Amino acid sequence: MSKPYASLKSILAEFLDLNRTLVSDDMDKTLSIIGSYMPDAANYTVENYAPLTDVWTWKVPERYVVHEAYLEAEDGARIVDFKDNPLHIISYSLPIDQVLTWEELEPHLRYSVKRLDAIPWEFKYYDRSWGFCLPKNLFDQLPRDKKYHAVIRSEFLADPESGLRVGVGLIHPEGGPNPEAGEMIIQAHACHPAQANDDGSGVVSAIDLARRLVEKPLPAGSMSIRFWFGPETIGTIAWLAHHEDIIPHLRGGIFLDSTGNRNSLALQRSRQDNHLLDRIARYVLAKHGKEFREGEFAQVAANDERVINGPGVNVPAIAITRFSYDEYHTSDDNLDVVHDDLMTEAAEVAEETVRTYASNYIPRRTFRGPLFLSGNGLWVDWRENWDLNRAIEKIMMRFEGMHSIFDIADEVGLDYWTVRGYVERFRARGFVLPLPILSEAGNS
Repeated sequence: MSKPYASLKSILAEFLDLNRTLVSDDMDKTLSIIGSYMPDAANYTVENYAPLTDVWTWKVPERYVVHEAYLEAEDGARIVDFKDNPLHIISYSLPIDQVLTWEELEPHLRYSVKRLDAIPWEFKYYDRSWGFCLPKNLFDQLPRDKKYHAVIRSEFLADPESGLRVGVGLIHPEGGPNPEAGEMIIQAHACHPAQANDDGSGVVSAIDLARRLVEKPLPAGSMSIRFWFGPETIGTIAWLAHHEDIIPHLRGGIFLDSTGNRNSLALQRSRQDNHLLDRIARYVLAKHGKEFREGEFAQVAANDERVINGPGVNVPAIAITRFSYDEYHTSDDNLDVVHDDLMTEAAEVAEETVRTYASNYIPRRTFRGPLFLSGNGLWVDWRENWDLNRAIEKIMMRFEGMHSIFDIADEVGLDYWTVRGYVERFRARGFVLPLPILSEAGNS
């Protein structure tokens, strides 16, 4: 049974300090924590993909295990220690146990020139070497005429049962799945160790969204909503490579990223750029009444939409984000950076976008000639709803199987749910057939 929580930040705090790198024990722990808060109806499961197996043009990386890692001065004083913060080593660093001169050590030290007291986050997943990360102010204090002892005891494990893992859940509309409608996918990555906003905030906003869709299910006949959590890029590639049969059923995607920092919300548009999903998200943000920004595909906060909406997959995918922020990719990206009301607001915007897009369909008429409205209970009294009364003719003229409900609402200038509720009355009487939003997957 899914656990209650005091706040979204309290969930984030549970996995914040874990070494959540691509394939690691702490990533497994994080996916377990996420699963404990996902609603039971999502049937959340964790999948495993064996290391070094081919996934499209990539290979699944090995499991990374760090037993200990530290840098000592000549007198044995610890300068940095992995135990204190997992950011102190470059993720996926190779093992080393050597005494080094400053000239030998210095190329392996990383710091931030913008955040002088912060530890930067760096990684070498594929082009591997080794290195330590430390604050610039500490780097500047290190003597150049001394020697240093660098120790990283790490392993790269290829055990098939301890491979790359992702967490996936699926929430259906009221009455169960509608295969013709397909699915939307909601994604957030969990692979940034000891960082709160990137993208722990997106993870907990997605959990909040999942709970909302269970507490108030989507209307019958809507798309199902798939939730995905895991390591960035390679996680989505591995998952899709193992589930190519799902791709044709995906109708759209939303990536939730950096949702907790104090910046305005931003809509990163799909690769199609003016897709129905883009227009719906823009409509929701405008209706939300908050200031928001827009950007082109992968130009605001590029994440796994590059995979979902990329070559050969081509599922329209947007991102909802508050990126950028000054603490990005450093130890300053802590719980002070994220705010519950902002993470909740992002979940609310995503929820309304999902509800509109996933419940949308294309009505096609089954009748000929002017419809006898009053005789079929479809007349709208102008004294009760003047705007809808004035729009009836325009709405019916668009029942030719070419316009979705959202398109019709947009054209007549009425609220989506008002128009959908009215079209549903035609559908209930058999005067329109609901055609699904067609898949564009694979048409890259």
